[in-house]
Amino acid sequence: MSHDPGPAFRALHRPGTPFILANAWDIGSAKMLAGLGAEAIATSSAAHAFTLGQPDATVTRDQALAHAADLVAATPLPVSGDFENGFADAPEDVAETVRLAAEAGLAGISIEDTVPADLSAYAFDLAVERIRAAAAAARALPRDFVLVARADGVMTGAYDIDEALKRIRAFDAAGADCLYVPLPKTRDDLAAVCKATDKPVNALAAGPYTAMSRADFAAIGVARISLGSALARVTHRAIHDAARAMFGKGDFSPLSHSISGADIDRLLS
Repeated sequence: MSHDPGPAFRALHRPGTPFILANAWDIGSAKMLAGLGAEAIATSSAAHAFTLGQPDATVTRDQALAHAADLVAATPLPVSGDFENGFADAPEDVAETVRLAAEAGLAGISIEDTVPADLSAYAFDLAVERIRAAAAAARALPRDFVLVARADGVMTGAYDIDEALKRIRAFDAAGADCLYVPLPKTRDDLAAVCKATDKPVNALAAGPYTAMSRADFAAIGVARISLGSALARVTHRAIHDAARAMFGKGDFSPLSHSISGADIDRLLS
């Protein structure tokens, strides 16, 4: 590709000055988020699955790549891929996912240390080797590419914060560009994640962390705030609540809270 989104994307990652990585789920949501001020877009594996009528962790690599290419084409913003476990167990196959993601035009991707089938964690040595292979593939690309290594075990219950800190330090040494521990149990734990590395740290604005402001994340040292599937689930909540009112009570009043079609058209254009 002639355009390299990597440098602009990398430049957004400044510890203590976090940008919001806006997770979109289709072309329309990507365009709206861009029109409303997003500096970068990300896919969301769960939100993408929702659009296909599938549960999370059931989208294939080919589906994720095609979806990512659609979002890359939708706006001029850098796009990062939420690529689960790299759609593979073996390090060499995760490396291939990195190469394919770059070909799709992505500015970077996130790789988890979780086995999708049962949410167990990869053994420590294998988890590190997977990130080392992904980092080597990223550095061998003809353009910049931001690799995020995720330690998801705290969120899934597979391990505790001490193991998460051990893993992100190892992922850092293996060549990851950004580190990510989704939903640590406390703010102090999130602060410990930021202190465990000199590299940028991503935080997830979901669950109890929606009570934090951008300034709160900045004070801890976070460099990037992603939304995961939270914004998509907000839209699904609107569908859920309006449908319950309509089909249960014959009440159409929730529809009065909608944005105007003209405003949507303006953002999409």
